[in-house]
Amino acid sequence: MNFKVKLIFMKTLSMLEFRRNARRALEAIQRGERLVLTYRGKPVARLEPVRPAAAEIPEDDPLLRVDDFAVEGPGGRLENEEIDRLVYDP
Repeated sequence: MNFKVKLIFMKTLSMLEFRRNARRALEAIQRGERLVLTYRGKPVARLEPVRPAAAEIPEDDPLLRVDDFAVEGPGGRLENEEIDRLVYDP
């Protein structure tokens, strides 16, 4: 069995270091680094890059292919508009 393990190491950064080097910290975040901000030695926040919303949804997400699951039934095949209404309307 092959297991793929992705280790993510986060550098810790004190509030004092962040105030002194905010620009460098933000540049590191833009490069993809994740930082933990500490206050008095305790972690208080995680700083990480913002990803585009589309990148957060996996391409194999069934919701993106919900019309593939629409089968002929007693009422006929659902159209995309009807599926959208069922999924997104309250």
